[in-house]
Amino acid sequence: MKKQFFLFYAIIVLFALSSFTFINKSKTISNFKLKSATTNKWVSLSDYKDAKGFIIIFTCNKCPMAKFYSQRLNQMNEKYKKIGVPLIAINSMDTLAYAEESFHKMQLKVKKEKLYFPYLQDKKQNIGKEFNALNTPQAFVIWKVKGKYVIKYEGAIDDNAGDYEKVKNHFLNDAVNQLLQGNEVKVSNSESFGCKIFYRGIEDKMR
Repeated sequence: MKKQFFLFYAIIVLFALSSFTFINKSKTISNFKLKSATTNKWVSLSDYKDAKGFIIIFTCNKCPMAKFYSQRLNQMNEKYKKIGVPLIAINSMDTLAYAEESFHKMQLKVKKEKLYFPYLQDKKQNIGKEFNALNTPQAFVIWKVKGKYVIKYEGAIDDNAGDYEKVKNHFLNDAVNQLLQGNEVKVSNSESFGCKIFYRGIEDKMR
């Protein structure tokens, strides 16, 4: 009887996990329009008519972890934009609580760090919530599937923020390369680290 119970329990757990994976892999992202600190113009996914997909990076101005990646992101954008996968960075930090995350400070960051990709302000935090972005930096790869953009990867950019020479797992690069080759992403989720994104209205915001 105990064996049957544990077998039944194991089946339920496996079903739940597989259902979660299915839902996660099939989550779509709607077209959005946000203002870019890079060009001072509005940018939307639909502007990129020939894009196969996008690299979406949630980042911000002050997070030390995010700062490590500025030039790596420039290099990724330069590499993948040419072949239909542009990189877009989004700042979803609460500007009411953190003055250093203002649009003007975003513009200063673009100039200081010489960012060449769109750095968009998600002032209402709607896009961050849609992605369920939790921290900065956090990477997503969305891919065009039958006219919709489906999340194919989410998590860390790689496994060593401080020293690029010691990176062992290039999670983001690998995901994009596998999709470009017509394959499924082998590692579709990894744990990202950085500064937490606090969303307005969350009770434990200041804890």
